[in-house]
Amino acid sequence: MSFHRYIRIPRPAPGRTFGRKKEFFNLEVFTRKAQASVPRAEYIPAHAFADFRLGRVLQANITARGYTVPTPIQDQVIPLLLEGRDVIGVAATGSGKTGAFLLPLIEKICQDRRQKVLIVAPTRELAVQINDEFRQLSRGLGLFSAVCIGGLSLGYQLRELSKNPHFVIGTPGRLKDLETQRGLVFSRFSTIVLDEVDRMLDMGFIVDVKYMVSRLPPIRQSLGFSATLPENIKSLMRQFLRDPAVITISPAASVLNINQDVVRTNGRPKPDILHDLLIQKGFDKVLVFGRTKHGIDKLSADLATRGFKVAAIHGNKNQSQRQRALDEFKQNRLKVLLATDIASRGLDIDDVTHVINYDLPESYEDYIHRIGRTARAGKSGIALTFI
Repeated sequence: MSFHRYIRIPRPAPGRTFGRKKEFFNLEVFTRKAQASVPRAEYIPAHAFADFRLGRVLQANITARGYTVPTPIQDQVIPLLLEGRDVIGVAATGSGKTGAFLLPLIEKICQDRRQKVLIVAPTRELAVQINDEFRQLSRGLGLFSAVCIGGLSLGYQLRELSKNPHFVIGTPGRLKDLETQRGLVFSRFSTIVLDEVDRMLDMGFIVDVKYMVSRLPPIRQSLGFSATLPENIKSLMRQFLRDPAVITISPAASVLNINQDVVRTNGRPKPDILHDLLIQKGFDKVLVFGRTKHGIDKLSADLATRGFKVAAIHGNKNQSQRQRALDEFKQNRLKVLLATDIASRGLDIDDVTHVINYDLPESYEDYIHRIGRTARAGKSGIALTFI
């Protein structure tokens, strides 16, 4: 990671703050903090995938998926889960944690198909992504899943649940609705995964999560994953995990291969600056973050009139619109995807060349999550922030 100093970063005006945490936004501090916390030595995994007690078909699916060497979170978590331990994993998005819990849980269900796994995610997009990963890793194993998220037909999801899937993956509100409709019985799940717990708390799902946990059987395997582990999350984890192993991977490690820079606007319209960047060589797949839904929609319309292939995702878009935009971006049919922070966590999009903070993030954690959409799977990337 490098931080180019050819652009001077202005100090914020006295009393000027950004975001819910009321922190002064100083990008130089952000990047210096990230750089200081990046491990100095390259991580050397203790295991190869072949070392894990996984079945032949699952091992073949790992190879077909393109996994070569376990990431740090996979290297440390998979053996524990295969032993049946409860685990708290602290790792940023892009660290490979989805594979870290899916691989051993797929093996677990292959060994005893009477068991069921419940995976709870904070956003619809993350739930869909987890299910996509599950389908690729479980190919040929005869395992089935159901995705339970808002924005899609409740009746269809009830029918899917009636087929008794091995894995149920959903968002807290919709899962609770489906229980009310008698499509789900939480006491039948022998394993629960809470993914992006800090995000679930930020989004106000704490009551729903506690309710679901209270309905689970007392003997179960429980997993919690979070990018951070403040005291309120520790307290929640203690309520539903049994003697958990705590595995912590530096969140900043995910920005190791990201060149970070600022673009000083000097009063020039930001859409014009963004246009000039997007026409440059190398800006092939660009994710642009803005603060508000209205601002993102306005920028999307502006870029479209300038001839760019662009789409926007935010909370006011319905699920089919959001998923279509993500799919088109993943399949390189769009050059630019505009998003609010709904897309800053949990989305695994290959080959994003640039992340642009069109509007300032609200905190250091949000900054790390945003820029972590590039430089994934060991590749390099560039993050630019307009100031």
